[in-house]
Amino acid sequence: MRHFHQHRHGGECRRFVRGEGPHGRGFGRGGRLGRFLEHGDLRVLVLHLLNQQPRHGYDLIKEIEGLTGGAYAPSPGVIYPTLTMLEELGQAEAAAEGAKKLYSITAAGREALAQNGAGLAAIMARLQAATPRAAALPVMRAMENLKTALRLKLGSETVPPETVRQIADLLDQTARRIEDL
Repeated sequence: MRHFHQHRHGGECRRFVRGEGPHGRGFGRGGRLGRFLEHGDLRVLVLHLLNQQPRHGYDLIKEIEGLTGGAYAPSPGVIYPTLTMLEELGQAEAAAEGAKKLYSITAAGREALAQNGAGLAAIMARLQAATPRAAALPVMRAMENLKTALRLKLGSETVPPETVRQIADLLDQTARRIEDL
C-alpha cells in the first residue's frame, strides 16, 4: 500500500507543484500528456486545428482539452509562444479582433502540415489514448470542483493560517481514505 507523506520545502512539495505525484507525472496541466507530446508535436497539432478553422488561443486550449477528454489542457504559457513561433515561421497569421487575435493557417503552414501527415496520425492516436474512461468522468468533475473551491478559498484577501492548515489536513485525510478504498 502506498502512503501519502507531507514533503515540506518552503511549505510546498515541489514535485506536486510541477504537476507530479508521488510516483511520477499525473493527469492535468503539465501532467501525463508530457510523454504523449514530444518536441514539435504541439506545433503540428496547432497547425492541424488551425487548418480546420481559424481559432483564438483560448479555443485551441479548449479543443486540445476536448481531444483528451479533459485529461490535458496546454497552458497559455505553452500555446501562445507556439502561435508566435508559427507566425515567425510564416505558417500562421493573426488578425486582431479587439483585444484578441484570431489565428489562421497559411499556405506554408498547410505545406508543413502535409509534410507531417504521418506524425499527425501518431499524435492523434496518442491523444485519444489519453482520454479517460467514462467511469472516471465523475471523479474528474469532482476534482475540478475541488480545484475551484480551493482557488476561491485560498485566493481571498486573507486566509487565516489555521484555515490553511485545516484544508491541508482535510486533503491529506481524504487522500488516505481514497488510497484505502
